[in-house]
Parts: sequence; C-alpha cells; structure tokens
Amino acid sequence: MARGGKKTTNTAETLPANTRALGGRAKITINDIARLANVSKKTVSRVINESPLVRQETREKVKAIIAEHGYAPDPQARALAFRRSFLVGMIYDNPSPQYVVNMQRGILDVLADTSFQLVLHPCERSEATFKQKIHTFVSQQKPLGVILPPSVSEDDTLAEMFEELGCEYVRIASVELDAPSRMVRTHDAEGAAQAARHLASLGHEKIAHIHGPKTFRSAHERMAGFKAGLKEHGLSLRKKWTVEGAYTFDSGVQCAEKLIYSDARPTAIFTGNDEMAVGAYQAVRKAGLRVPDDISVVGFDDTPMAARVWPPMTTVRLPIREMGQAAASLLLKEPVEKAGSELVSFTPEIVVRESAASPAKS
Repeated sequence: MARGGKKTTNTAETLPANTRALGGRAKITINDIARLANVSKKTVSRVINESPLVRQETREKVKAIIAEHGYAPDPQARALAFRRSFLVGMIYDNPSPQYVVNMQRGILDVLADTSFQLVLHPCERSEATFKQKIHTFVSQQKPLGVILPPSVSEDDTLAEMFEELGCEYVRIASVELDAPSRMVRTHDAEGAAQAARHLASLGHEKIAHIHGPKTFRSAHERMAGFKAGLKEHGLSLRKKWTVEGAYTFDSGVQCAEKLIYSDARPTAIFTGNDEMAVGAYQAVRKAGLRVPDDISVVGFDDTPMAARVWPPMTTVRLPIREMGQAAASLLLKEPVEKAGSELVSFTPEIVVRESAASPAKS
C-alpha cells in the first residue's frame, strides 16, 4: 500500500526482498507468481499445464503476471514435483507403418499446445523380454501416461503392470476391454461387415479374405464381421479362400498369389488392412490380371495410400488420426473429469472408389 492509502499497481513492490535487492535479477519462483496472483501454487501449476480446471478469469490473471515477470518454469523441477516426466509414451507393435504414423499425428495434434512431448517405444509381443522392456521404459522415463494401440492394447496383464507402476494409460481396441476412462473403442466388426455387404451387392459370390495375424484381436473382429455381412446375403467365407497375412505389404502379395493360383480363383478379395490390399494389387498385376476387371480388392483403414494407388482403392475408413487425438485427450484429462467419462468409440465406414466392381461374366 502506498502513502496516503493509495493502492500501488506495481507488482514488483510485492516481490521477495532478495529479488528486489538484486534489481529483479533473481529468478522468480512459482511461489512468487502464486502470491502476486493471490492464488494457490497448485492453481498456478494448473495454468502452466493448461488444465481445464481453472476459471478463465483466473487463468488470464495468472498468465498476465507470468508474462509480466518473464517466469519460465524449470522442466526438471516440474517433473520432480509431479514425480513424472513431461512425456507421453506410445507403445506399439503394429507392423503397418502408415497406421503408426497416423496415430502419432493424432497424438501430436493434442500435445502441440501443451508442455508434453511424445516418445515412441516400438516392441515385439513375440519376444520373451517384451514386458520387461516395457517395464524398464516406464520406470526410467516416468511418463505421465502411455497410449496403447492394438495389439499391445489387448494385453490385460500389461494393463495390470501399468496399474502397479502407477502409470496412466489409454487402450485403443476393437472391443471394450477397460473402463471408459481408459478406453477408445473401434467397431472393426461393423466396418468389415460393410465391406462384405458391398461386395455381395456387386454380385460377388467367390469372395476371399486375407486376414491379419491371429495374435491381433482386430483380425478376429474383422473376420467375424465380414462373415456376418456375407451371411446377410446368404453367402459364407470358405476355408480355402481364407488366408492369414501379417498386416504387411509382402504378406499381402504372398497371400494373394496363393488365392490367384489356386484351383478356384476368387473374384474378390477383402484384406484386413490397406498394406495387404496394395500387396494384393501387386500380385494381381504380376499374374497378368487387372483390378477390378478380373479381381476386385477391398482394403481396411483408408490410409493415404488407398486414394493414391491405381485404381483408387475401395476400403473401410478407420479414422486413425482422430483415434490418436481421442486417446491423447483422454490421457490428459484431470481425474475428476475421467470419473464421469463416457466410452469414446469410432464406427468405420466404407469408402467406395474404383477397385471393386461386378464380377466378369464367365
């Protein structure tokens, strides 16, 4: 308070004595910001970390004081205070590069205006040291939390390990495996059923399916949905036209070749993802055939390559980038918000282009 009872507007007057004594050169602390703003240290921390649990008026006031005094929080000190680093982990074993890239982009969309950084941890579920390596990663990096795409997300014992480590996580899977606060669901079966309906409506009866690895729950869901869609049209998926791929381009080529050179060649192939579908394109061309004149091909995911191949691919769109955004948003929510969370889910939709047409008349 200035002489005469008039209130001063210079906040430097209220800075600690040691800061004023050094001409303002001493490093201002989060406690100083809290005192100047007349709020708690926790509120200042929430403003810094862009928490939604702060009123807009208070947020603007704190940010103005931070800007006025040039306060810059020390990342290491913040990490120690929270006993967590300002990292968000993405742990994955998906063999499709485009899927992984799209998922990263979605997560980074959400992290862009925060203090958090994304760190990737690829892994192999088939390795004996698979879980130990993830345990070491989380113990050393101490991320705020981790995002788990399929098929890592489908491992319940892994989720239990994160619980024990006190590490937040969000699982992305084709079925509901956890509480809504930790889950993003994709209805893969419905998407595959749409692919079956489309091929059946074009008049195909000799329909093959190249599915993903049996270790992926999504592969089972997509096959089940495809069978259900065929059944609606009085069709069935024959064993001789069912081949297991690896969600990779090379496996798509190999599996499609088996189907093309079999005793009874199918007129249409539905693949478990776009990578394998592009592989099927290659196999069809190598055999001197054409898509869709001789064999129709339908993929799954609608990655960018689907619209870039020739002819443009009919595929089931799974909004992978949006799924990454949803998972990251869920992970960054305050506990009080998560408590009332509803399940976040995405339903795939078929995108009709030019790789599927009515079968040629024999």
